[in-house]
Amino acid sequence: MAARIDHLVTSGTFALDGGEWDVDNNVWIIGDDTEAIVIDAAHDAAAIEAALNGRTLRAIVCTHAHNDHIDAAPALAGATGAPVLLHPDDLPLWKQTHPDRLPDGELADGQELEIAGTTLQVLHTPGHAPGAVCLYAPGLSTVFTGDTLFQGGPGATGRSFSHFPTIVASIRDRLLTLPPETNVRTGHGDSTTIGAEAPQLDEWIARGH
Repeated sequence: MAARIDHLVTSGTFALDGGEWDVDNNVWIIGDDTEAIVIDAAHDAAAIEAALNGRTLRAIVCTHAHNDHIDAAPALAGATGAPVLLHPDDLPLWKQTHPDRLPDGELADGQELEIAGTTLQVLHTPGHAPGAVCLYAPGLSTVFTGDTLFQGGPGATGRSFSHFPTIVASIRDRLLTLPPETNVRTGHGDSTTIGAEAPQLDEWIARGH
């Protein structure tokens, strides 16, 4: 059976730089009826485990280490035995949320993760966070962008560890070069496509945020 994409929305709090915001997060599950990978274990480990429906969880992949994307990762790892994977450049952010529990493995640019006959390619896309990554699945015509690219523009860069020119470069060089029909499945909100977002790059730069 070919890999499929399951989608779960969980709710909780994003906290950084002394502020807190209520957020809804997209949790993506890629796999078949026997095994899966979770992208961004946000807020509710029990709900994510229930959505796995008995499948073997091979890995918990973190697109970046803001607390709202990783807060449930240790609990989900404990329940399933799956390793938590994070780009090492985001360890300082990770330690703000989980000071006593390190990730189990590292993500690196160009690394490939295999699940249910589908390849996920790791693209290092810093800017929203230093270790932000996207996961490109050409076989599914999909890229999972975390908080790097949303419908209508880049992820936020107004807080610590972020940088607007860097995120624009990441999107321009790593994402907008993907086929225009590629589905963009984001960390929050609605999905979009590369073709829908590419024409807006100059406008984003002019807005400067």
